[in-house]
Amino acid sequence: MEREGSGGSGGSAGLLQQILSLKLVPRVGNGTLCPNSTSLCSFPATARRLSVDTRDLPCITPAFSSFTEMWYGVFLWALVSSLFFHVPAGLLALFTLRHHKYGRFMSVSILLMGIVGPITAGILTSAAIAGVYRAAGKEMIPFEALTLGTGQTFCVVVVSFLRILATL
Repeated sequence: MEREGSGGSGGSAGLLQQILSLKLVPRVGNGTLCPNSTSLCSFPATARRLSVDTRDLPCITPAFSSFTEMWYGVFLWALVSSLFFHVPAGLLALFTLRHHKYGRFMSVSILLMGIVGPITAGILTSAAIAGVYRAAGKEMIPFEALTLGTGQTFCVVVVSFLRILATL
């Protein structure tokens, strides 16, 4: 294997080995392998291309196995992604309606919707998602929690913009 200074793909493999040897991520259990080879934390194709021994790679994404961990992960992503949309919208409303007598309070309601919505509905839907995973006996990796949490916010934004509720 080539060393880091010689360039090519071997140089990036050496750099990868150095980064992974820093032990910034705690080991899962007493091994260095990922819990299963099909999870997103295994790098078989990349490791083969860079000629890296996969037994030395730590698992970077430990899976959530309990109901509470799964629920909390999905809920936090739903809350953070909701705030990601609602805080700029609230600030924009505050800036554009700052001279209006009652319009300036619309920004407060937008910010409250960004917090209250995920706290009420997000708690229930995140618990339902975690319950399904737990009943199926599956583990959830953090990327799945991110996808499901931001997916909830995406659905809320789509329904809000399409004005589906106004037609009922």
